[in-house]
Amino acid sequence: MTTWSVPGGGWCNDISSCLERAKTRRGSTRYMSKLEVFSGILSNNASLNPDFYNWNRVKLRYCDGASFSGDSKFDNGTSLLYFRGQRIWEAIIHDLLPKGLSRARKALLSGCSAGGLATFLHCDNFTKMLPSNASVKCLSDAGFFLDERDISLNYSMRSFYHDLVALQGIEQNLNPNCTRSISNPKLCFFPQYALNYISTPYFILNSAYDVFQFHHSLVPPSADLHGHWNRCKLDPAACSAYQISVLQGLRRDMLVALYPFYKNSRRDGMFLNSCFAHCQSESQDTWFAVDSPRIHNKTIAEAVGDWYFSRKITKEIDCPYPCDKTCHNLIPSPQVSLR
Repeated sequence: MTTWSVPGGGWCNDISSCLERAKTRRGSTRYMSKLEVFSGILSNNASLNPDFYNWNRVKLRYCDGASFSGDSKFDNGTSLLYFRGQRIWEAIIHDLLPKGLSRARKALLSGCSAGGLATFLHCDNFTKMLPSNASVKCLSDAGFFLDERDISLNYSMRSFYHDLVALQGIEQNLNPNCTRSISNPKLCFFPQYALNYISTPYFILNSAYDVFQFHHSLVPPSADLHGHWNRCKLDPAACSAYQISVLQGLRRDMLVALYPFYKNSRRDGMFLNSCFAHCQSESQDTWFAVDSPRIHNKTIAEAVGDWYFSRKITKEIDCPYPCDKTCHNLIPSPQVSLR
């Protein structure tokens, strides 16, 4: 039994940002810490992680800036960048297969943020590389990035992903059933378009007011030059009635995008809460604790466990903000950047 976790860390979509990234822990193993914390869904403590505590756990180091999906090279004679996320993914899998992964009876591929998006891109491929009689499922935590207009009515996230896919040679590695069925194949990097073509059982854990999408997709700095949203970004209680209505629009669009997934499948699961958060499965206080966020009195850990072990159908949707009093509103500091 193996739990795989793909960490987050954003993306880089142009040469200058990728060159900068290459000098950090998000671009090279050279700068990564030697030790990693395993908590939440990765904890080995039965009281903190009752369903998965005794599983083998693997945490993938993220350094390619494209959710493990790029395969290209940039060389202008002065600067050299390798975009090899897809090859890194494949190399890790092939390294671990003879170490026991090829004999796995149960496996769960999970990821948070950019790592959550990676699970959409690699879920079926992961399943195919494991034994045919294994129970393989996938979970995305805060990875359901919407193809959404920002407050200035521009598709800033779509533009960002378009440049990312082009720069890092990602299109060739996107789901071919998706790319063949859509006029703009690069959109298949968005989970809402890729999800229709994933055949492996899937669980989507997300906040309807995901703070990354709030700060970078809905209200990116380019759309709020005068800082009218600054106080609201730091504290939802400081938002005006108009700003709350815009945020309720984000929730509504997420529900619309997820409706077919919610309605049509009994083997998939969902936990969509109304907390201002981003990534909740690897933090103990939000995964499984006395005061963890709940929907219908069920924690995230209980919902995921019920779904994975087929104890019951688990598709939980929270009431709109501000009704949920169990939330941990985890607002990042304003210096956190997209790249």
